[in-house]
Amino acid sequence: MRIAIDGPAGAGKSSVAREVARRLELKCLDTGAMYRAITLKALKEGIDITNSKLLGELARNCDMETEYDNKEGTLIYLDGENVTEKIRSPRVNKNVSIVAKSPELRRELVFLQRKLAEKSGGIVMEGRDIGTNVLINADYKFFLSASLEERAKRRWLEMKAKGLDVNYEDLLKEIAMRDRIDQEREESPLKIAPEAQIIDTTPYTLEEVIEKVLDAIRNDKIKEHGEEKIKIYHKESR
Repeated sequence: MRIAIDGPAGAGKSSVAREVARRLELKCLDTGAMYRAITLKALKEGIDITNSKLLGELARNCDMETEYDNKEGTLIYLDGENVTEKIRSPRVNKNVSIVAKSPELRRELVFLQRKLAEKSGGIVMEGRDIGTNVLINADYKFFLSASLEERAKRRWLEMKAKGLDVNYEDLLKEIAMRDRIDQEREESPLKIAPEAQIIDTTPYTLEEVIEKVLDAIRNDKIKEHGEEKIKIYHKESR
């Protein structure tokens, strides 16, 4: 089973994808973490993050590995170092959408993402172009959204819990800018796949969103196989 989950920053993609993957016993890949890793490396090496060619070369020449942990989700190793925490820094947050605009970089990482999906044996993949580009033939596609204010609030609380001093208004502007860059970029912009099921997560808890995704999959499986054969996807079966 291949499940694509797309949406803008702060919509809850990572948390939902991680838990859906855990309950369905599938692997999970946060593709945004891969772009963050390249952003981290580019900033560290002083590379011009608007130079698409250099970013593509950086991706080709670095050693990036992903690992799935059913509690932590996607772990990213860059040149042998676990950078999973470092790629969530405010500096990376501010620059990742600019880096992700690079057509050359996107082609390199999409190629890698597809390879990971092929050998996964089943995967939940989340990002901004999964259903429209990376996994066009995914079995299920979801697009998670939320109001800008709600997404900024979630990200603010998340960073505050990590001890980071971030101003809410600055974060609101940053996410709005990221939305614009993601939606307007030339290569595989953020958009809703025609067949994707849209879930506005604004009024719901994380658990409620997870259940909506699992219910959609379960209901489809019931149509295909019948109720008596479907024994997964609900709380009591975890």
